[in-house]
Amino acid sequence: MSIQFRTDAQEIQVRYSLLRPALAKPHMAATGVSGADLYMQTGAGEWRWVGTVMPEDRIVRAALIKQMAPGVRTFRMYLPLYNGVDSLAIGIPHGSRFEPIAARAGRPIVMYGTSIMQGACASRPGMAITAILGRRLDHPTINLGFSGNGWMEPALAELLVEIDAAVYVLDCLPNMKPAQVRERVEPFVRTLRAARPGVAIVLVEGRIFPNAFVIPERRQAHDESHAALRAVYDTLIREGMGALYYLKSDDLLGADGEGTVDGSHPTDLGMMRYADAYEVVLRRALRGE
Repeated sequence: MSIQFRTDAQEIQVRYSLLRPALAKPHMAATGVSGADLYMQTGAGEWRWVGTVMPEDRIVRAALIKQMAPGVRTFRMYLPLYNGVDSLAIGIPHGSRFEPIAARAGRPIVMYGTSIMQGACASRPGMAITAILGRRLDHPTINLGFSGNGWMEPALAELLVEIDAAVYVLDCLPNMKPAQVRERVEPFVRTLRAARPGVAIVLVEGRIFPNAFVIPERRQAHDESHAALRAVYDTLIREGMGALYYLKSDDLLGADGEGTVDGSHPTDLGMMRYADAYEVVLRRALRGE
């Protein structure tokens, strides 16, 4: 989640109360699990990072940035990726202007997936895949990444179609077995298409574990899942289903094995590589190519 505002303040503070006492995870920093992240829009329209909260307790009070040069600026603050927020306040010096900015208009990119989509293990909230893409594409994104889930149950398809999306992205293979891919993906896509004719749908192969090259069983599971997903895509394309896109796993994490924390969840490097791969197919989908 993120909020936007405009202010001429030269210092911005934040105070928020966290839902859970566990600030971090064994493989994910507190800045990502429970921190807040501030970006500023430059005169050229580019979003640049300017500050991150490093939480030390459930009640967080911290300066996001100080000693800025005078001027009116637009900011976007991302909320924690894993911990919930019970209350939130933004502080500025007395006499400074503060203007909340409404959510961006337009149909969103809806991205449904696993913990990777949710944001594990980005070092800070602004480095989640959906946050990166939202800045690059200047488009609203909805992050429906569910840690430990993302199984394409039929009920989830019925929920997704309630959102009037510009694009639906389905990136659930990391948590699905090959048999589940064969059983669930095709009816899931058909449900989306029946309810939202013409809306772009992107099928994404699961990332490949960097050590799969030396663990045959793991490589086989990847290959089977990807083959099952490709078979669904090919079937639907042969039937004439339009606005259906396919993203292979080749470039999601890169080829050097250096893009994850634990072989599965991306580092910031991995998140950037994911976003690079996604950006190509999403720009095509938004243009209808």
